[in-house]
Amino acid sequence: MTPTEVFSYANLMAMPMWLLLIVLPKWKVTRFLIDYKIIPLALSLIYAIYIFIAIKTGGGMDFGSLESVMALFTKENAVLAGWVHYLAFDLLVGMWIIDQNRTLKIHQLLIAPCLVGTFMLGPVGFLLFMAMRSIKKLQS
Repeated sequence: MTPTEVFSYANLMAMPMWLLLIVLPKWKVTRFLIDYKIIPLALSLIYAIYIFIAIKTGGGMDFGSLESVMALFTKENAVLAGWVHYLAFDLLVGMWIIDQNRTLKIHQLLIAPCLVGTFMLGPVGFLLFMAMRSIKKLQS
């Protein structure tokens, strides 16, 4: 399978999970996938494979400067691994938001922008949720 195909499959794995988190967070199938972290685990396996391939074919990875990180992201396997890393961790943050909201009970229409923000912009969605969470806790 080519890196381009793996990229497409990884995206196809993540997208339905995001839809479930946003639209059906309490559905038993969604809860099962959240509780057992099925999709992030599968993405983590893909990441492990491609980061190993990137190290094996491209040598060590230097994260010591912006220039060296930029050089890493010119290699196809490293870019694929980086993208899958984002998919897995952003999805874990989205799942964490849903888990946190089980006790906070913020209306799902307010949580949806946090999830969309996490899916599209990672830390921005997390920041929005943390602001809402703080406001909710102040009101309690």
